[in-house]
Formats: sequence, structure tokens, C-alpha cells
Amino acid sequence: MKKAISLCLALALLCVPLTGCASKSDAPVELTVFAAASMKETLTEIAEQYKSVAPNVTLVYNFDSSGTLKTQIQEGADCDLFISAAPKQMNQLDGSLIGDADKNPDGLDFVLQGTRCDLLENKVTLVVPDGNPKGVASFDDLAAKLEAGGVLLAMGNSDVPVGQYTQKIFAYYSLDESALAAKGVLTYGGNVKEVATQVSEAAADCGVIYATDAFSAGLTVADEATAEMCGQVIYPAAVLNTTQHEAEAKAFLEYLKGADAAKVFEGVGFTALS
Repeated sequence: MKKAISLCLALALLCVPLTGCASKSDAPVELTVFAAASMKETLTEIAEQYKSVAPNVTLVYNFDSSGTLKTQIQEGADCDLFISAAPKQMNQLDGSLIGDADKNPDGLDFVLQGTRCDLLENKVTLVVPDGNPKGVASFDDLAAKLEAGGVLLAMGNSDVPVGQYTQKIFAYYSLDESALAAKGVLTYGGNVKEVATQVSEAAADCGVIYATDAFSAGLTVADEATAEMCGQVIYPAAVLNTTQHEAEAKAFLEYLKGADAAKVFEGVGFTALS
């Protein structure tokens, strides 16, 4: 009898940690992901897929320009994973770059070291509304038409990566942005989606946006910028060191680097790098 009781007690003690572990792994987790506005469609689709991989994880997205997201993180917003549309904003949060005044001028330390990766590559495109009323044929043509004052170009603000890529294109063609703005041939958007909307609604004669946003908006691409014009468009991703859900954030980042997510990204024009 005593042996039977002892055996039952031993089994009961074994079950306690097992039950505790199962409860912990299945506990609901809300994972907050800050991502560039150009990733809205793809990440929304991936969230549906991820439900079957981690049913206990609820993905909460915050989509905006990378500059706005970086500022929100800097000011203490809750964020577990950050995906930027350019290295610049990630660099500004990367503690490994403290001491590099050009890359991390404010000495910020938000990136969980060992998690940062180059996730995707995009392309910068020149898009036009239906019918292309002003006949904008290429970036060469755009430069000439801007100089002549005969076209209205929609572009991102200077704190938005797509706006910064546009500024590099201006520099490539020796165009003075201030002079163009004074001439009234530029209109701005707070993120890439706003720029795309201006072109879709024909509020602008053309716009500079990413290839993925041109695809999502159904816009006609007149030209694609070369790396010589504006460099590569790299999207870095990293878990933040302020996360309260490190394991789940790392797991989702690994999923984004995998084959299933790559199919979604590449379906709209991204190139998967990881």
C-alpha cells in the first residue's frame, strides 16, 4: 500500500513541471511589430499564415514611415520587432554603432544584438496614373520635365526612406530639390502609401515609390531606378532589446526569413535576402 502511495506521489510531482511547461508555451502572447508602410499587404497575409505556426501569438502591426517608427521607438513605444525600409533608421537604433556619429548620432541602443539581419530588397520605381496624361516615360524624361516645370511629382518627405531615395535620384541628375519645390513641381507624402495614393488619384502626374507598392496599388511603372541612381533598397529587421517576448519575437523573425514568407514577399516584387 505504501509503495502504491509513493508511486502516486512521484507521478504527481512529475506532472507538475510538465503541466507548468505546457501552460507557459501555450500562453497567449501579443507581439508588436513596427514595419515600413510598404510591407502592409505582405505582412498582413503572413499574419494569417503564422496563426497555424504559433496559434498562441497575436501579431499587432504598426505600419508607417520608417522615420516615424524609429522616433516612436526612441520615445518608448512598445515594440518587439522592427523592420525598416532602409538601414539608416535601424542604424540610428543600433547600439553596436554607438561612436559612429554618422550612423548613430544620438547613441541609441534598442537593437537586440545578434538578431539584426538584411531581410529584403526592394526597387525604387517611377509610376504614373492611368493613361499617363503627361507622358512621363523614364527617369531621364522626368528630370527634363521637372526642369521645364511641366510635371508634378509626388515624393516622400525627407524623413521617409522613399523620399531619401528620391533625393539621391535628384542628386544623380543634379536637380535642386529646393528650387523644384519653389517652382511648384513637387508634392509630398508622409509615407510611401500616401505617395502612391496621390498618383492613383491623379493628384500628381507621377511619383517615386517602391516596386512592391506599385504592384499593390496597380500602378503603371514607367521606369526602375538603378543602384547607381540611389543605391540598393535594403530592409533590415531586428528584435528590440526592450521586448518582453524575446523568444516569440525571435521565432517570428526566423519565420520571416523562411521559405513560406519568402513566397509572399517575392509575390509582390520583394527579393528575399535571408
